[in-house]
Amino acid sequence: MQIGVAVENNSGLEAEISGHFGRCPYYVILETEEQKIKQPVRVMANPYATAHGQPGQVPSFLKEQGIEVIIAGGMGPRAVGFFNQYGIKVVTGANGKVKEAVDRFLKGELESSEPCH
Repeated sequence: MQIGVAVENNSGLEAEISGHFGRCPYYVILETEEQKIKQPVRVMANPYATAHGQPGQVPSFLKEQGIEVIIAGGMGPRAVGFFNQYGIKVVTGANGKVKEAVDRFLKGELESSEPCH
C-alpha cells in the first residue's frame, strides 16, 4: 500500500506530521507490506504549499504519485471529497512523527477522516 503523509520538514520517517495537508511543505511517500514500512521512503516537496491553484490540484497530484492513503493532522471537507472521488482513503487526526503515525494506522489505531471546519 502506498501512503502519503503531510509533513513539516524533510526528515523522512522522523518528520513531524503537518496540521493541514494542502499547505504542508513536504510529503513523505512510503510503501507498506505485511504491516511494515518498506525502505527507502521518499520525501517530496509540495509544489502547492504556498499557493493552491485549482480546487483538487493537491489530491490530483498525490493520486499521480500512486497514493492510496493520505495521512495528515487535518483536512477540509472539500479536500476529503476530492480524495474520496479518487478512491484515496483519508486519515486525519495524526500527530507526532511519520513512523509513529503510520505504525498507529497499520495497527488500526488511527482511522479518522473527520474534516476540519
